[in-house]
Amino acid sequence: MENNFNTLKFDLKNYIGILSLNNPEKLNAITKEMRRELLSFWREMQNERACRVIIMTGEGRSFCSGSDVGEMDSEKEPFYKKDVHEIYEFQHEMSEIILSMRRAPQPIIAAIKGYAAGGGFSLAIAADIRIADPTAKFMASYINIGLTSADMGSSFYFPRQTHLGLALEYLYTGDVIDAETAKNIGFVNHVVPTEKLMDKAFELAGKMAEKSLLSLRMTKEAINQNIGPASLESALNLENRNQVLCMKSFPIINPLKKKK
Repeated sequence: MENNFNTLKFDLKNYIGILSLNNPEKLNAITKEMRRELLSFWREMQNERACRVIIMTGEGRSFCSGSDVGEMDSEKEPFYKKDVHEIYEFQHEMSEIILSMRRAPQPIIAAIKGYAAGGGFSLAIAADIRIADPTAKFMASYINIGLTSADMGSSFYFPRQTHLGLALEYLYTGDVIDAETAKNIGFVNHVVPTEKLMDKAFELAGKMAEKSLLSLRMTKEAINQNIGPASLESALNLENRNQVLCMKSFPIINPLKKKK
């Protein structure tokens, strides 16, 4: 496929695709343009036979810091005051990215350094395998700004990728999960030195790329179907509703913070 993106970079080497989020000045924050390009990319990958595995990473020093809050809030109007349909359109685009990642036939390896926060955390969750360097920090940061941490598939996949109680602790608190902790709780497969991050990703991707595309696709489809009785789409629909309701209930007053 041609690399006609502004906020993404894509390269294909020996059946292995390397997708890089390319907004390093903002720690690869997800802009409206990036949302549209991610949707386009993952839809194109549905029937891409030349690519058998995808390594997803970020340019610069972070994987993804979440949605570009500065872009979401205009000078005239903060995002939470916008029309409910506009907010839902935003949520729908974000959740469609996750759904398209899971529908893509290629196994996805997330190579993570720096922050994977908010929407970036959910992108990491949607990958099949996660490799991190020691700087990696994972955070369901939505709850820290008055939203629900159940967003973009996090309530569906995260409790299935680690112990339920641990997943709930991090979803309820919005606390940072460092790289070693993420490995210890089973969320991250490998923690390697920064200079070895992509080498490890290519090592695993190379083993997978030796398999047939159909074998990989059928395996991923079976996993998606059998991972749990609840569907990802039903989880996303519930998350979207809750996120819109939370957004429209702003401003949130934290009773634990003393008034100045």
